[in-house]
Amino acid sequence: MSSVRWSERKAEAAAWVAVAWAAAKRRWSARWMPIVAAVGILAALVLVGALNGVAALTGGLVLMLATATWPLDSSAILDAISGNTAPARARPDEGERGSWRAVIDAIPTAALALDAAGTLVHHNRLAAEMFPKIKSGQPMSQISRSPDLLVAVDRALASEQRIDVDLVERVPVERRVAATVSRLARSTLPASPSVLVTFRDLTEQDRLAQMRADFIANASHELRTPLASLRAFVETLQGPARDDVNARTRFLTLMASQAERMTRLIDDLLSLSRVEMRVHLPPRGIVELNESAQYVFQSLEPIAEAAKMKLSLVRGDAARIRGDREEIVQVLQNLIQNAIKYGREDGTIEVRVGRDAPRGAGDARVWVTVSDNGPGIGPEHLPRLTERFYRVNAASSREKGGTGLGLAIVKHIMNRHRGELRIASRLGAGSTFTASFEELGTSA
Repeated sequence: MSSVRWSERKAEAAAWVAVAWAAAKRRWSARWMPIVAAVGILAALVLVGALNGVAALTGGLVLMLATATWPLDSSAILDAISGNTAPARARPDEGERGSWRAVIDAIPTAALALDAAGTLVHHNRLAAEMFPKIKSGQPMSQISRSPDLLVAVDRALASEQRIDVDLVERVPVERRVAATVSRLARSTLPASPSVLVTFRDLTEQDRLAQMRADFIANASHELRTPLASLRAFVETLQGPARDDVNARTRFLTLMASQAERMTRLIDDLLSLSRVEMRVHLPPRGIVELNESAQYVFQSLEPIAEAAKMKLSLVRGDAARIRGDREEIVQVLQNLIQNAIKYGREDGTIEVRVGRDAPRGAGDARVWVTVSDNGPGIGPEHLPRLTERFYRVNAASSREKGGTGLGLAIVKHIMNRHRGELRIASRLGAGSTFTASFEELGTSA
């Protein structure tokens, strides 16, 4: 073989090695490293004359094309050969720790994560609201002093049990909380949670249950009284007063009164039920308060005159709100009827429509007030006036046809309209009830 031919082959082999080295240095080096060995072999074959350059070039191109489409990631193999650990898998605990923290943060109730020693390693936002002084690193005994809860945590750490604990707190306010202590899967990671403690505040649930029970008891009592009267009248008419015309006339009048009382009560119960069912649905209509006040004023003016009271209306500027006209009319009827029932005879009842200018960035508000110069209401009664069946004077209220549900209906209607009911009263100086709403813009 001539020296020239030998030099050409050496140069060609060097070129192949350079190509292989360049491929190995690319960012897909893990994929291209195996081809380096193959290219080296081809170069050696060309160098010794066992393979010509064209065939070697063709073979190299085929190998490079196959490698480019090769799905196998050989980085793990190469790292294992070199003794290195893949950077992406060097610290798997980082992702795992972030995962369980994210899960605890997403729990919709207060949650604490404790390690094997019963020390807090993580808590969510709701837990911070329930325990304002909580911080990581505290033992459970510093977070809660409930003996039952501390015993439950110790039992959970010593076993695989899930333990439910009912807690009653007295300070700063009384509340009932249901706690669940669960043992988590064991982990070798440092500062990993061993126990999960979750809390559910049952105070509001208990309050609503008590309200429902009170409501049923009160409604039953209110219906039982007129029903008992009706039954007594019927028995009397069927017995001793069967042939007594005067007694029959008197009893029938009383029976009609009791039936009317039950009708009013049932109507108010149905009205309250309808309002409660729709309280989460914002009204879509447009109501003009002056027009509604005028309508109610005209319908109740004869009743006020019959009660020897003077009813007056002071209209204001246009006052439009987003609302349900039927419900707004019901609010005004209940407020004015209350003033007629409980106001002073020969007194004056004033209905006024007005508007408050906006404060800062807030919206303007429009309102309707109903004022009387009656005996007034004691301050101890004001916070409870909107409770169902609550009466300042139960006997007087029943005598005047009250059901004890009027202001409860008003409150629920105001809640649906995102409005506000204000009550101001002073003994001997009368009462003022104000229904306030957000004004609807002129562009609506």
